Amino acid sequence: MAAVKEPLHSGTPAHELVCMSPPEAPFFLNPSPVREARQEYRALFRNAGFKQGQSRRAVASQRAILAHDSLVNCQLCHHHCGVNRLAGERGPCHAGSQTRFFSAQTEVGDELDLLPCYNIALSGCDLRCDFCITGENSWNPNAGEPFDAREIAARACEALAAGARSVMLLGGEPTIHLPATLEFAAAMPDTAILVWKTNAHCSRQSRELLHGMFNVWVADFKFGNDGCAERLAGIKDYLNPVTQNLLWANRTSRLIVRHLLMPGHLDCCWAPIAAWLSALLPEVEVSLRAAFWPAWHSYRHSELRKTVSVAELEAAHAIAQDRGINLMQ
Repeated sequence: MAAVKEPLHSGTPAHELVCMSPPEAPFFLNPSPVREARQEYRALFRNAGFKQGQSRRAVASQRAILAHDSLVNCQLCHHHCGVNRLAGERGPCHAGSQTRFFSAQTEVGDELDLLPCYNIALSGCDLRCDFCITGENSWNPNAGEPFDAREIAARACEALAAGARSVMLLGGEPTIHLPATLEFAAAMPDTAILVWKTNAHCSRQSRELLHGMFNVWVADFKFGNDGCAERLAGIKDYLNPVTQNLLWANRTSRLIVRHLLMPGHLDCCWAPIAAWLSALLPEVEVSLRAAFWPAWHSYRHSELRKTVSVAELEAAHAIAQDRGINLMQ
C-alpha cells in the first residue's frame, strides 16, 4: 500500500494526536457553553486519550464495538431519543442498525488544502434542513448501497495512492452511523488524513467515541439563533450543543467551521455567528460558502427561493472583516 501524506495541521502522526428573527440577546454572551465545554474537555482528556503505543486503528476497533452496543439505547446525536435501533426502533433520523452510502468518489469542491479529497457520503441525517442540496439521500437512511467498512476503506486507500490528499466522511450526517465510521477508521492506515464532516449536533457520548479518531473536523455552523434552526431544520435548542461541540473540536483536532450563507439570513444568522466566532474562536479557520442553491424543500420558505445576492455576499465579507474572522481562501 502506498504511503499517505502526514496530517496537514502538524507533523504529529495521527496515532499520537489527543485525540428570520434575531435572538433576544447575543447568545455568545452566555458563558455557560464555554465553561461546560472546558470542564468536559478536561474529563475527556484524562479518560479518552490513547495509551502509549496504541494506534488509531486499534482504538477505533475497540470503540466500534462500544458504539454498536450503544444502539440499544441510542444517544449518538443531541436528540437523545433513546430508541433501540438494534431491535428495529427508529428515532428522528430514522436510521436502523445498518449503514448505507450514496456516494464514494474523489472530489475537488471542499477546502483547498484538503484536496483532492475522497468523499464518502452516508445516507440519513438527524437534521431536516429544508435547503439540503442532497436532501433525497440525506433524509433517507435507506438510500444508496450497503456500507462495507473494509471494502470502502480499500477503495479510499486506492484513491490516496492515486493522489487524493485526504478522506472525508460526510452525509447526511456520519454521527448517526458511528459504529460503521469507527470500523472504517479501524481499517485505514494511521497515517491517513481522515476528515469528519459534521453538522456538529452530536452528543457528548459521540464525542468520547470520536476523540482522536479524525485529524480534521469540518463542522457546519448553520444558524445564528434557535428560531431559524427550528423553522428551517426542525431543531430545537440548536445553539447550545453546537457551540459546545465546536469548542471541544477546536481543542482536540484541527477545526474548520463552515457557514453556508443563505438569502435573507445575513443579520439573523451570519452576523451573530461571526460575533461568536470572533469572541470565542478568534483564530479558527472559517469557510464561508456562498453557493446556496434553492434545492429540496427550499420553496417552503419565501426567502430561500433564490440565490445569495452580490450585495449580501459583499456585506457578509464586510462582517467577517469587521470581526476579524479567519476566512479560508
